[in-house]
Amino acid sequence: MSNIQKNRTSVDIYGQQYVIVGSESSSHVRLVASLVDDKMREISSKNPSLDISKLAVLTAVNAVNDYIKLKDRLERLENELNRVKDGK
Repeated sequence: MSNIQKNRTSVDIYGQQYVIVGSESSSHVRLVASLVDDKMREISSKNPSLDISKLAVLTAVNAVNDYIKLKDRLERLENELNRVKDGK
């Protein structure tokens, strides 16, 4: 059994209510939900004919794309920092 405390947080994403259960704080979960809601509304405003499933998939694709770009940038910065520390 896990000793990690689970928090239940109710959020609204694109007009739908969800209960998110996890170890993150409620404020963090609300922030994430708000960002997802904002991105869904942004994509929907540019593509109003999308159904909810396609809108959700495009939102996920956008989020993962952003994640990969940030992860790559972090790795480059860490490599640069290590080169500076090593004097190379």
